[in-house]
Amino acid sequence: MAYKITDACISCGACEAECPVNAISAGDDKYVIDAETCIECGACANVCPVDAPIPE
Repeated sequence: MAYKITDACISCGACEAECPVNAISAGDDKYVIDAETCIECGACANVCPVDAPIPE
């Protein structure tokens, strides 16, 4: 079960820099996680200041 980023995202970019497999990229209004690439490590959730990444 991959992580996804909720609408709480403030587009700070902290999660993108932390992702070890580069599964996160900037979307139109928030960052997005490629579910096929995500390894469910939770690194993104650990650094997010608004708890936007959650397990899908």
